[in-house]
Amino acid sequence: MSSEPISEPDPTGLVIYVGQDRAGHWLVQDSRRNLEGRFISYGAAMRYAQAERDIYHASVEIANVPLTPLVSFAPVGRDERALPRAA
Repeated sequence: MSSEPISEPDPTGLVIYVGQDRAGHWLVQDSRRNLEGRFISYGAAMRYAQAERDIYHASVEIANVPLTPLVSFAPVGRDERALPRAA
């Protein structure tokens, strides 16, 4: 992966990172830790990041270190109950 920026930096400082976690999942995260997406490919992650960049007027960068998921990808445990479904 390259560490070169993909777009010009945003004056407000919001950056959207595209990269992989240590398990190899493609992630998109923002520098304020409010946004996260998990994707099956680099291309899918990049398309999402570019769409979010346009919405939030952010810059997009390739992460040069593994990203740490904000949301666990572990299966739901037996002791965790599912939320009731809406009728």
